[in-house]
Amino acid sequence: MIHFFKPKPFLIDFIPDEYIDIHSHLLPGIDDGSPDLNTTEKLITGMENIGFTKFITTPHIISDVWNNTRKSIQETEKKTIANLKKLNLETRIKAAAEYMIDSQFRDLFTNEPLLTLRDNYVLIEISYLSPPIQLYETLFELQTCGYKPVLAHPERYNFYHRNLNEYTKLKNAGCSFQLNMLSTTGYYGPNVAKAADFLLGNRMIDFIGSDVHHNRHLDYIRKKVVLKNHQFLPDVFENNSFFDF
Repeated sequence: MIHFFKPKPFLIDFIPDEYIDIHSHLLPGIDDGSPDLNTTEKLITGMENIGFTKFITTPHIISDVWNNTRKSIQETEKKTIANLKKLNLETRIKAAAEYMIDSQFRDLFTNEPLLTLRDNYVLIEISYLSPPIQLYETLFELQTCGYKPVLAHPERYNFYHRNLNEYTKLKNAGCSFQLNMLSTTGYYGPNVAKAADFLLGNRMIDFIGSDVHHNRHLDYIRKKVVLKNHQFLPDVFENNSFFDF
């Protein structure tokens, strides 16, 4: 018997007009993303050629690794925007942050305003090795302080692949989920793609981001989608319009 399979679409076919990216590492020299302004310029130009229109860039804040602060990020943001204008790159960019839930995070959000994606929506991440012991207590306290947590790339935390019910617990604990584009094209491997497919198929993904650090990430955004449940991607892309600025 001959079976005919519909070819997988390219990820860029799903990117809508006026797409707003909510997760990237474009500010130069501030974390493991772009190392300099020249790279930032090339990344932004490449992303705009794909269909990106606006960028909420989210440098890491991780104690003892990337000790960025609200002030240092905003200063880098201001300088970067000014330098891009000198290069005749009139792009729309603003800075938030990607906060690691680590030993310093509670002190941070209880003592100073966080850099948010919009209003009180804050991008968070957890260690890839294991979840924080007091994860749910921290999520509760974060929301008590008025924030709405958006968990970056939940599909990439391998320890949840063995217990998919944890995703439901995280949603019930108040987390929105932000899918990485790169997960849909297989960049992080088959296990992450499978988890992404599960979350997408169960309508648990709220938003999507590039998480671009370097040019190889752009190459993978141009590839075909490997997920079976790709029919749900348009809705997720459209949800990002909520963060327009």
